[in-house]
Amino acid sequence: MFIDRYVNTDGPGDQRLSAFTRTYITGTPTDADASTLADLRWSDRDAFTLYLRSSEYSWAMITITDDDAAVLGLSLADPDNSPLARQKAEQLIYQLRREFAAPAGIAGVEMPPPGSRKEWQEDQVQLRVGTLDESPTTLEPPRC
Repeated sequence: MFIDRYVNTDGPGDQRLSAFTRTYITGTPTDADASTLADLRWSDRDAFTLYLRSSEYSWAMITITDDDAAVLGLSLADPDNSPLARQKAEQLIYQLRREFAAPAGIAGVEMPPPGSRKEWQEDQVQLRVGTLDESPTTLEPPRC
């Protein structure tokens, strides 16, 4: 599971992770969880992102898109704009795709997570692996 593997669960940096876990993973949300998660929503949209401390990377991100899809992300520190960071990003995309049976992965510099299928296709993406199915999806709650 993404959270167990990549998030510093002892100090996640955002206490709303508990509300997210109850709502999207265990299916046991409290009455307060909906309003807690609503605070994360992007202005007038359904999409939201949790930015969490990672045990191995700069940040771990979990986005629920406007389409109710889960986008899982990891941030790599690259202050020197090193070509090795791009290699590491590409390897990480392949690793995450295998680990979570993801159809596609993207990477970019200072790029926010996509909040919709349309944003997934935007030009600021510098590395793209795989493709998304064009058909509408019906997703079960993401197993992050």
